[in-house]
Amino acid sequence: MMKRSILVLMALLVFAVGAKGQESDGLRVKISSGLVEGIEQEGTQAFLGIPYAEVERFMPPLPVKPWQGVRRCDHWGPKVMQWTNGRKLSEEEMSEQNSCVLNVWTTDRKAHKPVMLWIHGGGFDSGASTWNPGMCLAKKDVVVVSLNHRLNILGFLDLSACSEKYKYSANVGMLDIVAALEWIRDNIAQFGGDPGNVTVFGESGGGGKVGTLLSMPSAKGLFHKSIIMSGTILNVNTKAMSESLGKAVLKELNIDAEHVERIKEVPYEELYAAGQRAMAASIGTRKPGTPMMWGFGPTPDGETLLQQPFQPGFASISDDVPILIGTTFNELQRLHYGHDMTQEEAKNELKRTFGEDTEKYVAAMKEAWHDCTPQDMLSIDWLFRAKTLATADAIAESRNAPTYMYMFTWRSPLTKASVHGAELMFCFNTLHHSKRELPEPTDEDLRLADLMSGVWAQFAHNGNPNTKGLPRWQPYTAENGEMMVLDYRCHVRNNPDRRLQEIINRHCFKQLDEFRKKR
Repeated sequence: MMKRSILVLMALLVFAVGAKGQESDGLRVKISSGLVEGIEQEGTQAFLGIPYAEVERFMPPLPVKPWQGVRRCDHWGPKVMQWTNGRKLSEEEMSEQNSCVLNVWTTDRKAHKPVMLWIHGGGFDSGASTWNPGMCLAKKDVVVVSLNHRLNILGFLDLSACSEKYKYSANVGMLDIVAALEWIRDNIAQFGGDPGNVTVFGESGGGGKVGTLLSMPSAKGLFHKSIIMSGTILNVNTKAMSESLGKAVLKELNIDAEHVERIKEVPYEELYAAGQRAMAASIGTRKPGTPMMWGFGPTPDGETLLQQPFQPGFASISDDVPILIGTTFNELQRLHYGHDMTQEEAKNELKRTFGEDTEKYVAAMKEAWHDCTPQDMLSIDWLFRAKTLATADAIAESRNAPTYMYMFTWRSPLTKASVHGAELMFCFNTLHHSKRELPEPTDEDLRLADLMSGVWAQFAHNGNPNTKGLPRWQPYTAENGEMMVLDYRCHVRNNPDRRLQEIINRHCFKQLDEFRKKR
């Protein structure tokens, strides 16, 4: 009896060891560069830190060299080089050579699901994919991918005027994203994704990058739908501006055009600082919160980038790509919810911006938002919505594919506002990871997160965001002004604030108007 018990116990041990081995094998995937092994993460299979490109400073991305054995993809890869305010980071945390990595979350590697490529925010200067993990969104019947790509001076320094070798240096940060899309085309089927149904989506700078992809010939056909979230700050870089900045950087580093190769040896911190000095000395330094950006960001060159996005639309090469576009109620506006305020006090403050049109602004605000408070009048977004409306008007008229518009108006119990990026924890369904922003989510919060992540995933499926729990949502036109208000009670509004946005556009974008007059 004892002998039989020992044999049974040994059999169970063998089974357990075998099962463990099978589980490990079950998380291994063969991709074009070698074997990768993922981990279980909140009910999904996660593959973190997969290299998708190799880089040489200021050059387009290169294919990854194949590796031998199994690459364990169980942790985030290093973020790309960026300003850390003096904080020293290890090579594992931040790297120039090894940071073009991506992450994949899937629930069924035998499936053929839509793919959603997340492009992080932070402008074109900073950020990392670690900000928004994709495992909860992946449970909505999609495969989620996120990436790191070159930023700031490493991603967008234009040295083309100095050497033909650096013909594409002004846009290599965006070419990294194209390389990630090519990786998806070649490998995502191994993770249960459909390379013929890819949605790119991003917020803030990530939304700007999505718009940029819509004007890049090399990206055409690699994605099929796009979501632009609070991304319509206008990039005004021209080729002349970027070339001027590139020459100014070399001057700051005491490098002449004949010896441009020396810039590859300059330590990153010194290079970044020289870039900031060069910007101030040449094209000027942009202040955060201004309605346009320039400097180290994408530049139209007629080849890699046909035009700047949102001015007002995109290149015609993307006319067949459905677009979901929207903003939050407050975005980056200075908030005034922390104290009582009368309407007269609000008007006195508004006069600084709207002058003789202040009364018109107040009337238009009340027309658009019937229950608005004096604090709302000062705290509502003056930066993104007006140009998002102009872009939507233009693309709805000129493109074959539909446009859908939303506004996120949920208010945080901490800020009393719907600020820039507040919707991310809802569309990723990660309220449990967002304790600082929302310490105690309510049942209504959880329902909204479940609904919004479902809407984003539904759009990835077929280019139409209509899903259970929403009223009927029609494609946007300038005439219908159709906008889905995303809040505890989701509802449709039609052209609610056009008059208000015309006033905001007239008074808050004078810097942009002056720039365009000089072109």
